[in-house]
Order: sequence, then C-alpha cells, then structure tokens
Amino acid sequence: MSARSITLFARAVLGMLLGLVLSANAAIDAYQFDDAAQEERFRQLINELRCPKCQNQNIADSDAPLSKDLRQRVYELMEEGRDDAEIVDFLVERYGTFVTYRPPVNAVTGMLWFGPVLLVMGAAFCVGFWIRRRSRDARVELTEDEQRRIADLLRQSDGKGL
Repeated sequence: MSARSITLFARAVLGMLLGLVLSANAAIDAYQFDDAAQEERFRQLINELRCPKCQNQNIADSDAPLSKDLRQRVYELMEEGRDDAEIVDFLVERYGTFVTYRPPVNAVTGMLWFGPVLLVMGAAFCVGFWIRRRSRDARVELTEDEQRRIADLLRQSDGKGL
C-alpha cells in the first residue's frame, strides 16, 4: 500500500467517526433548568410517560420524533408552571391513558386492573369444581355381596392378629 492510499483510508475512517459523533450529539436534548430539583422532576416525568408510537418504551429512551416532541412539550408545560398531574392530564387528554404506565382505575381500564384477578379466581373455581366432581365420580359403590365378603375377611383377620 502506498502512503497516499493509507492517508485516504485514514481520512475516510476519521470522517465516518466524526459523522457518528456528530449524529450522536444531535440526538441529545439540551434543556435549561433553574435548579437540580426541576431537572429531576423532568427526568421522572419523561421516564413515567410512555411513547404513543413505540412499543412500551418511555419518552426518555425513545428516539421517535413524537417522543422528542413530547419531551419538548413536557419541558414547556413545566416552564409554564404546571404541576405533574396537570402535565400528565394534558398528555392523557391528547393521547389517551396508554401514555401512562399506571392508568387510572375507571370503567374503561377496569378489566386491565381486575381482569387478571378475576381470571385467576375463575380458573381456581373451575379446577376446584373439576376436582370435586372427579372425587365424587371416583367413589365406588359396593354391592351387598361384596360388602358381606369384606366383612367376612375382616372378621377372619381379627382372629389371626393382623
């Protein structure tokens, strides 16, 4: 390899690395906060809110453009002085309860909250019913002749000391 080809190769690699670094920096959102408590509040909010577009990913971790917009909107709402409940209510009103990881208990989400418990209780009832029915069906009725034979055998065994 000539010195010129090595130089071109080194420049190409350097250019690709520089491109990767610049694209990684472009994905980082920079927000200005008055204090560390406000920044922590922002971090908690974006970690608790789910991206409506992504599959079960919060808006803090998602790279989707919608998540970027939602992070910006949360920041703007915080700057307006809204509290956490108002911010969550705003996003729920716009995107539905899917946007929260802890949806409220109401008529719409009742099956989400109580469905698993009802399913387990129903399964336990069915298994219990099946076991009772099976044990009832498993009882064997002896005829009178069989009962007499058993009684005779027991009497004979009592005399032999068994």
